Amino acid sequence: MMKFFMMMIFMIPLCFMKNMFWMVQMMLLLLMFMFMNLGVKLNLFCNLSYMMSCDIMSYGLILLGIWISILMIMASENLYKMNYYINFFLFNVIFLLIMLYLTFSTMNMFMFYFFFEGSLIPTLLLIIGWGYQPERIQAGMYLLFYTLFVSLPLLIGIFYMNNEMNCMIIYFLKFFNMNIYMLYISMILAFLVKMPMYFVHLWLPKAHVEAPVSGSMILAGIMLKLGGYGLLRLMIFLQEINLKLNYIWIVISLIGGFYISLQCFCQVDIKSLIAYSSVAHMSIVISGIMIMNYWGFIGSYILMIGHGLCSSGMFCLANISYERLHSRSLYINKGMMNFMPSMSLWWFLLMSSNMAAPPSLNLMGEISLINSLMSWSWISMFMLMLISFFSAGYSLYLYSFVQHGNYYSGIYSYYTGVSREYLMLMLHWLPLNILVLKIDYAMIWF
Repeated sequence: MMKFFMMMIFMIPLCFMKNMFWMVQMMLLLLMFMFMNLGVKLNLFCNLSYMMSCDIMSYGLILLGIWISILMIMASENLYKMNYYINFFLFNVIFLLIMLYLTFSTMNMFMFYFFFEGSLIPTLLLIIGWGYQPERIQAGMYLLFYTLFVSLPLLIGIFYMNNEMNCMIIYFLKFFNMNIYMLYISMILAFLVKMPMYFVHLWLPKAHVEAPVSGSMILAGIMLKLGGYGLLRLMIFLQEINLKLNYIWIVISLIGGFYISLQCFCQVDIKSLIAYSSVAHMSIVISGIMIMNYWGFIGSYILMIGHGLCSSGMFCLANISYERLHSRSLYINKGMMNFMPSMSLWWFLLMSSNMAAPPSLNLMGEISLINSLMSWSWISMFMLMLISFFSAGYSLYLYSFVQHGNYYSGIYSYYTGVSREYLMLMLHWLPLNILVLKIDYAMIWF
């Protein structure tokens, strides 16, 4: 595990050399393929080195992180053309990737917290440095204070845990059972805000709308998954108390997910709509983790991976339109089928994956989650039904609104799309639908 970390560290000088924009991307691609060939035992921590290790859960999320970073660089060609602080931008991407890599691969609870918070800094810099509107400062502050406010209790909880158990290694936590209300709330809240759970989700749409395309991609692709990852790891020693209190989080998430789905129909900003759809998807993931059964855990893991690819691809599509029309409004982005007929296919493919159509990972994840929620209580069927129905609804709403209708008469010159954009969209969509063939790896990892 250390060799990949060192490779990323040695990529930092590359960022500051001239004409190395695509070289950094190629090096990340090389890193990706090296990491893919890493042998991972399904249900064990393996590749142990220097307090770092990897099981199938970390492995999938690290792969997703590297993949999204490659596509972030690909999507940001505009910065390269305008020479807009690209060296610092590349440094930011690599630094963020290092933080995420260490978060997912560390075994130590405190180091996990340290890198979990450290990944906030490059994200903040991305939003404030490369965002489009003046409101990006406010969005950055929202992101920072929402996350920091609930992270302090997590830190205190980790120190208390270390004091009680004399142990911070994630693997050994499964031998303990902490049945303390205050500890439970303090440990879990930071991850619920990061997910984000309904009621503490307000930072997410703001951050997404103000962030550049690369910021939105990494936020949707990986940053939301940090919360899910933390919950999946911590639930091991909070089992007993979680079984008493889980109904609270499940009820909030299911009702919130339904309400957010309705709110998606009220959005006029493409990015805002995609951001709210992320909240709706994550609400089902939270419910699945909180139920604490096998189907819920694997379902939430698969949906996290699927949503990371799908949501990131949708932000790419929104950005492709934005680069042409300089507007994200649904009222101006209309009739795209006339201008970009080939792009309509990608809109359709990614929207269908977003509404969990086969053969996407989202479908597998949602089937598992519906299974687990139904086994917990059949009453949850009603909310699940509504969330699933409306997720198809707002995906269709966005697709038909953008692709059909009278186009905006202010468009005079236009071009369909370049091969870089099609490649980028294909690299989002292909793993999302091909990984279903290898779903057995995700299904038998506990």
